Amino acid sequence: MASKSSLEQSQEQLLNNLRASIAEAEGMLKEASEVGGDKASELRDRAVSALHKATGSFKDVQERAVEQSKQAVKVTDDYVHDNPWRTVGFAALAGVLLGVIIGRK
Repeated sequence: MASKSSLEQSQEQLLNNLRASIAEAEGMLKEASEVGGDKASELRDRAVSALHKATGSFKDVQERAVEQSKQAVKVTDDYVHDNPWRTVGFAALAGVLLGVIIGRK
């Protein structure tokens, strides 16, 4: 089995962090509804903090994904500029294959 890319690992980590933060916030909100006064206020504040933490994790992963996408675009652009005829050949071959596939239907 192939190893996971860093983007897939980041997405998995993000989902795990979100699930944990949401579960933590739900637990605190449930507990806050069962108690009153200062304790309830403190629990609500902690729940909001947990949700802010989850959103921060999401933003971090999003920024990394954007950066990786930019790097992929740059590498692709460099390749196309360094190998224009090879790129044209691959595009033509892809067009022919697509035409054959569509023509069979």
